[in-house]
Amino acid sequence: MNPSARVQSAVDLLDAIIVATRDKGASADRVAAAFFAQRRYAGSKDRRAIRDLAWRAIRSFGERPESGRAAMVALAARDEDLAVLFDGSSYGPALLTADEARAVEGVLPGWLTPLFSPLLAEAEWPALLERAPLDLRVNSLMAKRAEVAAQWPEAEILVQSRDGLRLPTGFAIETSAAYGDGHVEVQDLGSQLIAEACGVRAGMTVVDLCAGAGGKTLALAAHMTGQGRLIAADTSRDRLAQLPPRAARAGAGFIETRLLNPHREMAALDDLSSACDVVLVDAPCSGTGTWRRNPETRWRLDQRDLQRLVSEQARLMDLAADLVAPGGCLVYAVCSLLACEGAAQAAVFLERNGGFKAERPSFGAGRVDGAGLLLSPAHDGSDGFYMVCLRRL
Repeated sequence: MNPSARVQSAVDLLDAIIVATRDKGASADRVAAAFFAQRRYAGSKDRRAIRDLAWRAIRSFGERPESGRAAMVALAARDEDLAVLFDGSSYGPALLTADEARAVEGVLPGWLTPLFSPLLAEAEWPALLERAPLDLRVNSLMAKRAEVAAQWPEAEILVQSRDGLRLPTGFAIETSAAYGDGHVEVQDLGSQLIAEACGVRAGMTVVDLCAGAGGKTLALAAHMTGQGRLIAADTSRDRLAQLPPRAARAGAGFIETRLLNPHREMAALDDLSSACDVVLVDAPCSGTGTWRRNPETRWRLDQRDLQRLVSEQARLMDLAADLVAPGGCLVYAVCSLLACEGAAQAAVFLERNGGFKAERPSFGAGRVDGAGLLLSPAHDGSDGFYMVCLRRL
């Protein structure tokens, strides 16, 4: 493909992604996979160039563009090398005109801007869309961090976490022996710190209430040294089914899984009522802290979605509170930087539940935000998270 044809293909890919975000369809990654599957003639260099250009556009616009061309025209307005590729050739984009639509560049969608935590200064916004590094958690059930780090000269030890390493973006970790042997898991620093905030120990009874595919469950298993009772629960059968083989690979065969029925979760958890030392609620959220990995989600979220998520978070926190034993801890976390999902959500929970008090996790990361801590890409080098420990009296 010539350079102009690549630009037009990036426009076409952006059009498909814009429609998917508007209609709550597939993720941008899945849209791209389907797009290239239908264009077998595009070689690997072509696909990489097209994807890089499309994602450059996605990262450049907080508001969803009117079209892929409007996004690309806006980029071309400040990039002469890109502008000359609008040459009107057979497979390239049509010539630029002075009056055509241009997307407006920016980081945050306008309606979301006032909802972010006041701790997040405007100077930090660009970091929300930088490419994320590759963070690993060394599985202490099977390996020691120093020994794993010695395998890769480029590895950085993440001093904020007990088992964290960082490798350059694009490192082929899944083909390494350390990954295949279960010695490491791919996990962002912030997610590792959520598991550490739980303060679990061997012999405890612990529930990961929104376990998904079990990334944080596996971290909890390692912190428990494989001893005690650890229950991974979720309402998604497909996601939960990914955990048993991951647990076997990680040497964490003691993990139990429980599939829950939405809004009838206690039917499967009743035996754990007031019996758990720690309940982790890594709740469904806006994902505003993970834009580095999924920048198109800025175009997908709307006010109705956010209201539904905030209500669901509150419901899950109250459900989890019923599982916590006296003296035990409910750890609430979201990969969000919005106050309504973080500090405000924790404050409202404490108003509803007088039998709990807030405790902030203690480690060398994050900023105090209400009752808990806020982590952000610019301040902590992690995805954005809010977390708080709520101790039952």
